[in-house]
Amino acid sequence: MKKILLLITSLLVLFTCVACGGTKKQTLYIYNWTYYTPDSVIEKFEKEYNVKVVYDNFASNEEMYAKLKAGGTGYDIVFPSGDYVSILIKEGMAERINKELIPNLQYINPGILEKATYDPQMEYSVPYYFGAAGIAVNTKKVSNFEKSWAIFSRKDLKGKMTMLDDMREVMGDALAFLGYSVNTKNPVEIEQAKELINNVWKPNLLKFDAEAFAKAFAAGEIWVAQGYAENIFAELPETEWSNVAFFIPQEGGPSYIDSMVILKGSKNLELAHKFINFIHRPEIYAEFCDTFGFPITVNMAACSYQKRTPLYNGSELLGTQLKEDLGDSLDLYNKAWEEIKIGG
Repeated sequence: MKKILLLITSLLVLFTCVACGGTKKQTLYIYNWTYYTPDSVIEKFEKEYNVKVVYDNFASNEEMYAKLKAGGTGYDIVFPSGDYVSILIKEGMAERINKELIPNLQYINPGILEKATYDPQMEYSVPYYFGAAGIAVNTKKVSNFEKSWAIFSRKDLKGKMTMLDDMREVMGDALAFLGYSVNTKNPVEIEQAKELINNVWKPNLLKFDAEAFAKAFAAGEIWVAQGYAENIFAELPETEWSNVAFFIPQEGGPSYIDSMVILKGSKNLELAHKFINFIHRPEIYAEFCDTFGFPITVNMAACSYQKRTPLYNGSELLGTQLKEDLGDSLDLYNKAWEEIKIGG
């Protein structure tokens, strides 16, 4: 009798383990920019497909790339800017997109695909957002200013300003201010941009910061911050939004097309395709843009679902330039940026 009971108990434990294993939720691993996919969108995806999403974030393309190169991340989808999409494709790190699994690609703005010269047929990437970093100004503290990168030259704001700890963004700002291409490969122009940052802008900055600038701005520790609108406004209660001027400077600067890329070796290929398709469902895409106060730039079918007036004017993007893969000339930028960071 004892043997029979022991056998029954063992079988019950075995069946319980099998049942638990059978109901374990599939997990999608995402590596994305901070404040870039609303929690509400993630939750809706998890509920609709009965899955779990693990969302890790990065502060710059360089940080993202370094982590991927180190290997062993297990990420399924990553959100690089166009120049790094190009690098991932060249290095064989991107999985080819199965367009049949993403019918919502029909809603992608053809104008964006024309700009996405790194992958215009969406063979390895799907555009997520076209935008640019700008400048946020606390108008309670700074009432008189030009919509220009020249604001970082102001000694009266010394110690109350930050710029991104992002090489292509800051170098691109300086190049645009000087009237050069943000993708120049001319050593003389790159040197001039370095000197402007090092000798004129940097002395007035509290620091270069790509991670905590929005929190510092919200706390009143800094009054002028180069950064992304979604970061700035996510840290502030809506009652204070009217005290912030956010703009893309009149000289233009670097812009980006951030894209969704499925990484080579993804263990959740079908689910990754479902996520991309879900993001481009028009009402979901509108929810994404509304959450961060974005003008809709990529999924034009989402316009009819948008409920909020964007926090900045999308027409300001017209004067910007997309960051491109610089090839071997990237070394010139790396050297200049290293000298800037160490005070050379």
